[in-house]
Amino acid sequence: MNVFPPETLARFASAYPERPHTLAHALGQDERLTLDALAGLASRLPGASLEYNRGNLPIGVDGKPAPNGLSIEDTIRHIASSDSWAVLKNIEQVPAYRDLLLDLLEELRPAIEAKTGEMLTPQGFIFISSPDAMTPYHFDPEHNILLQLVGSKTMTQFPAGDARFAPDTVHESYHLGGPRELPWSDTLLEGGTPFAIGPGEAVYVPVMAPHFVRNGPASSISLSITWRSEWSYAESAARCFNGTLRRFGLNPRAPGRWPQGNTGKSLASRALRRLRKTG
Repeated sequence: MNVFPPETLARFASAYPERPHTLAHALGQDERLTLDALAGLASRLPGASLEYNRGNLPIGVDGKPAPNGLSIEDTIRHIASSDSWAVLKNIEQVPAYRDLLLDLLEELRPAIEAKTGEMLTPQGFIFISSPDAMTPYHFDPEHNILLQLVGSKTMTQFPAGDARFAPDTVHESYHLGGPRELPWSDTLLEGGTPFAIGPGEAVYVPVMAPHFVRNGPASSISLSITWRSEWSYAESAARCFNGTLRRFGLNPRAPGRWPQGNTGKSLASRALRRLRKTG
């Protein structure tokens, strides 16, 4: 049985890759996604794939939030009362969760590849959040669908590629190894679009679209299924090249959004990377 109904696939195909939108899904109770199973998954993932901290945060933070003082397993098992936010990254490292991720993406593959070509680098992330927890303002380099499984949350998204919401210098810093958290001002809020989702609902997030997420009044479990395209990789490489140019006092033009190509700067960035490796 398919997780995404036909009308959802049609909606996704129409809006992908640049328009955020809500979707329906039928990913219900799954033994891999209970709190006990997720605590077990956390114990099997390397430390670099675990991120967790206190959940009582502002929309904007300067760098990584402070830890919550608990283990990841205790954070997850007691998420209803631990006032925390946790993410298990790259769940595809564990075979059962890789199967889950790939089965979901396979349903979307025709619509994805019709627009942005080969679906590259499938990755999965599971978010476990306490009541009212905040995921601060940030962006991510992948095409992303966030499926809500337990509880509710509201994701507020901002236009991708608009320097008002994420300056070009911040993009460049991120792609050169800096943090994904973005500078925040309350004056930005009027440019955001809130997407409220509960169990059986999902939201699509375009590449590098700034967003923050406020959890609902109950604890929450969400699954993020992501992939890359050659366009997204070219955009990343072009941002790296622009960051290098800016270090020499130049003021380069921002990469174009899809369907514009960024081939020239992408190739130049990759050539520079090869020179550094061989130099």
